[in-house]
Amino acid sequence: MGSYIPYTGEERQAMLQAIGLTSTDQLFDVVPEAVRVKNLDLPEGLSQWEVGEKMAALAGKNRVFRSVFRGAGAYRHFIPAIVKTVTSKEEFLTAYTPYQAEISQGVLQSIFEYQTQMCELTGMDVSNASVYDGAVAAAEAVFMCQERKRTKVLVSGAADPQTLAVIQTYCESRDVPVSVLPAAGCATDLEALKAALSADTAAVYVQSPNYFGVIEDMDAVVAAAHEAGAKVIMGTNPIALGMLKTPGEYGVDIAVGEGQPLGMPLSFGGPYLGFMTCKKAMMRKLPGRIVGQTTDAEGRRCFVLTLQAREQHIRREKASSNICSNEALCAMTASVYLAAMGPGGLKQVAQACAAHAHYLAGELAKLGFALRSGDKPFFHEFLTDCPVDPAKLCQALEDQGILGGLPVDGGILWCCTELNRKEEIDRLVSVIGEVCKG
Repeated sequence: MGSYIPYTGEERQAMLQAIGLTSTDQLFDVVPEAVRVKNLDLPEGLSQWEVGEKMAALAGKNRVFRSVFRGAGAYRHFIPAIVKTVTSKEEFLTAYTPYQAEISQGVLQSIFEYQTQMCELTGMDVSNASVYDGAVAAAEAVFMCQERKRTKVLVSGAADPQTLAVIQTYCESRDVPVSVLPAAGCATDLEALKAALSADTAAVYVQSPNYFGVIEDMDAVVAAAHEAGAKVIMGTNPIALGMLKTPGEYGVDIAVGEGQPLGMPLSFGGPYLGFMTCKKAMMRKLPGRIVGQTTDAEGRRCFVLTLQAREQHIRREKASSNICSNEALCAMTASVYLAAMGPGGLKQVAQACAAHAHYLAGELAKLGFALRSGDKPFFHEFLTDCPVDPAKLCQALEDQGILGGLPVDGGILWCCTELNRKEEIDRLVSVIGEVCKG
């Protein structure tokens, strides 16, 4: 990080002299004396070693579980070493959204590669350069579908509650009506969907795998929505696409999701990555940044920002979004992860996640933890009944160093990834068995 060493006192004085000043205080002469802070009363500085010890002591207060069976939107996966090696390079790590973008050809190319990979992953035609997180991607997608005579939005009640909350917040500010479809057996109620569709329905948002882990009948969702003239937004887990049908194969109009599973650690909830892809027909409505490939005056391959439907680039009242940045470093992280894994590696991860989850579901069923989704297919999460108090069970697991599933509606939402080996699952089941006996 050599280029980020602060300026020396001599360098600061030289800059002041260049603008005709003698002290830093003179820079703030326009600020009224009454509102200036004279002294921040900061403690004495510490040495590097002392700071390290202090930070280690603070970090030691965290409870870090080596055995995790909880997901609900943020997932613990193996991250190949090459991901951190590449993304921690100074030229990438310190790069925020480039404001003189065409000068930053390396960053633009990395975003272009990311867009290409997301299109391949989702089976869609076009990708933007990412948005803040998966919930924001879903809300922005809703606005892409708005038309003069079609404004109503239908959202599956089996979607992630946080995503639903963000969609509702976005829509409230624009007086866009949102109806939440009931969930039947941990999946979208298709009959309720068909009954709710009308001539003023702009979009239907369905997540698959959904919040409860169930793989939705997207063929039926798409058929019903398109017959009514509405667009379909599909939220999805990018890891699941290693083995399941892509949004493109279902024929949805927009595919969105949380990109955190693609090489990003849990990190207390962020920063994460919202990916957005769509059909070519909707390309001009994509919010945020989109990088395109072209040639320069000498015929060389180069990259530019293009088709930006945001208020910084077109008349504010014409803008379809106020998203004015993208998660450039997180997008690069996802890109490096996908390049490292390749199609075969991603498929292996997805298959391991599903296999471990189905094994756990079978073992829990023997203890009376019945699947609330019945015989519906699921990926790597599933909701079960809980024959004992969920809070008591979770505490007992935590006492054994295991972060159990998430208590949801009186049951438990369990999750497995490729990191939950059979021995770890068996230990979890053993502890649960003892709690149930006792």
